[in-house]
Amino acid sequence: MSDAAPDAADRAAPEKIRCDACPVMCYIAPGQTGACDRYANAAGRIVRTDPVVMLSHALTGGQRIVPFAAADWDGETVPPDTFVTGIGSGTTYPDYKPAPFIVSSQVAGADMVTVVTEAIFSYCGVKVKIDTDRFLGPEGAVVRVQGEPVGHVTTAEYGSQMLSLGGVHHLTGGSKPEGRITCAAMLSLCNGEAVEMEIEGGARVVVQAGQPPIVDGRPERRMRVGCGSATIGMFAAQWRGLVDEVVVVDDHITGVVSEHQAGKVLGWEPTGIKIKGHRSTPGRYFRVSEPGLGWGGTRLTDPLEILGDWQEKKGARPGLTLLMVSTTGEDHAFYVLDAALKPVQQPLPEALRDTVALIDENCEPSLCTVLFVGGAGGSLRAGVAKNPVRLTRSVQGGVTRLTSGGAECFVWPGGGITFMVDVLDLPKGAFGYVPTPALVAPLEFTLPRADYLAMGGHEAAIRSLDRAVAEGGEYPTAARLESWPLR
Repeated sequence: MSDAAPDAADRAAPEKIRCDACPVMCYIAPGQTGACDRYANAAGRIVRTDPVVMLSHALTGGQRIVPFAAADWDGETVPPDTFVTGIGSGTTYPDYKPAPFIVSSQVAGADMVTVVTEAIFSYCGVKVKIDTDRFLGPEGAVVRVQGEPVGHVTTAEYGSQMLSLGGVHHLTGGSKPEGRITCAAMLSLCNGEAVEMEIEGGARVVVQAGQPPIVDGRPERRMRVGCGSATIGMFAAQWRGLVDEVVVVDDHITGVVSEHQAGKVLGWEPTGIKIKGHRSTPGRYFRVSEPGLGWGGTRLTDPLEILGDWQEKKGARPGLTLLMVSTTGEDHAFYVLDAALKPVQQPLPEALRDTVALIDENCEPSLCTVLFVGGAGGSLRAGVAKNPVRLTRSVQGGVTRLTSGGAECFVWPGGGITFMVDVLDLPKGAFGYVPTPALVAPLEFTLPRADYLAMGGHEAAIRSLDRAVAEGGEYPTAARLESWPLR
């Protein structure tokens, strides 16, 4: 009835403002933030809780806060080389409107335009490179965080194990906990935080960009110098005259110096050694052991397990010396054949210590690398140009330069705008999220003004840097000016 008392929800509704910065469309009460903690109701206006990040090579002495739309702005607060990033800028959602900032500038005398936005990515993931020989899990194994599947193990690369995490199927195609935890794990990784994950049939790994991986509680120290064969090729000359035989134990290719071409060229004598494994080419053996956390990424704790009986007719003799070493030099042992042609471990001779140390010295530090991968879809591109496909062609043709938080991106060939960026090249805290769930990442498109207009760019929305600061934007209230990230 018309005279019925309004309920509590009706009374509260007029105080709330609907935020349209993402598909969740939160109603936000005064002084509160939305579900993403990125937008707030400040005195009846939706604002970004974080400032826009602007970068300058000329800035010294840390960071500086620049107020937007300030009446007393003197016009000299921002250095002329300032680059406006998408971090904190706001989005184009619901995508019919121009990007939050379309800034004109001059670069080497040329008129340029930079289109700046925070992009909402349901189609996104991270590729993780983990420098280790340790067995993390079989290829294709599911990677879990807090018990939920968030990705899988992909093909191993030279000296590194690779994970593919996230993607639209984990974000939106599974259960709500799967999507939520996948989004949270990717957000932490992209913002440089540590994430613990468990690989089915493999190890528990702590991954953090720019830090050594922790495998089953053990921090990794060194990335292997090469496979066993490559190690033989690099260091055979160092061992010549110091030891009769060298075996470099490796999960992929174990090397034997007396049989290897490097040893043959150097005049190495046959030793009668017998390796248990699949012989590939002379001095190179596959599958000497199952993969694991032991010597050279194998399951071995005793390297003698890969040796068969020594053959006297092929050069074995009492007193023959043997060095067995891993591809990082961390594991090594020295043996002498006894009268029964059995290897007996002895202390490592001083003359060989330098050769083992040389392997270690040539191993690079073991680190985790996190690359964010996103696909810039049609709706986002509409905030840049009225004919979005022209932006795609411009990026693919190299006319438009794509950056993320000011960092250079690798753009995949083929259709669409699929890019990768190293998260450590972006300013800290560059990534956000919305609880749809999806990640939010900064994007900037920079191109000549004439080309921007030719593709149907939003000409009326172009502003100079001074105007952008003086007038502000739809959401931001301040900017954080800082120097370009250095690593």
